[in-house]
Amino acid sequence: MDRKEDEKEAFDIPFAERKFLKETNSRFNKIILLTLPVLLISFYITGFRLTRNLKLSRVRNINFQNSNNHDHSILGHLPYNEISKEKLVFIEPNIHVHIDMSESLLKMREDAKKDGIGLIFLSGYRSINLQRNIFFSLKSIRNQIAAERARVSAPPGYSEHSTGFAIDIGDANNRETDFEIEFENTETFKWLKKNAAKYHFKLSFNRDNKNVDYEPWHWRYEGSIEALEVFEESNRKLINANN
Repeated sequence: MDRKEDEKEAFDIPFAERKFLKETNSRFNKIILLTLPVLLISFYITGFRLTRNLKLSRVRNINFQNSNNHDHSILGHLPYNEISKEKLVFIEPNIHVHIDMSESLLKMREDAKKDGIGLIFLSGYRSINLQRNIFFSLKSIRNQIAAERARVSAPPGYSEHSTGFAIDIGDANNRETDFEIEFENTETFKWLKKNAAKYHFKLSFNRDNKNVDYEPWHWRYEGSIEALEVFEESNRKLINANN
């Protein structure tokens, strides 16, 4: 009898262990099923918050950059649209200008001649493509970085010449001063400083400009509504700088 009970006990123990393992596995599976959705939701919320924070951070950076560069200038130059060819007029070989300023420009040269001053027109309208060639050719010639090149030549899309309202002027009797600071010592420059405003011309880059080198030969026309609109932002910056 004892032998049978021992055999039965020996048989029951493994059965009980198997039953316990099944119950344990069942409880574990239930726990997994209950906690998995919670974990997934937690991961989703965390990921969503991280993504949102990254987006907000980018927006703040963009807004900060825009607040510091609200005029969209680059390397000290403001952007300008290229004038349509229909508004350009020919005044002499290789020189085209905006039709609005052509009459004043020619009248200024005529009146200067009466005063014994010879105005030479060096450069008028320049297309954005031509400005691109000029700007990037300086790299190979002068071995300068963009910021250095921008001090003496505007990047493409940022040149007043593309508007048709800018004109580079030289002295007929001192051609060695063309595009040189020494032009300011000529009688032509002295005449322009005294008289150019009468014809609605203004020196674009004076000695006070912190971003672009002084260019005594570069003048722009502000004698029409369209010209004033084109240079509105530039004039606003100048007014704010002086206040």
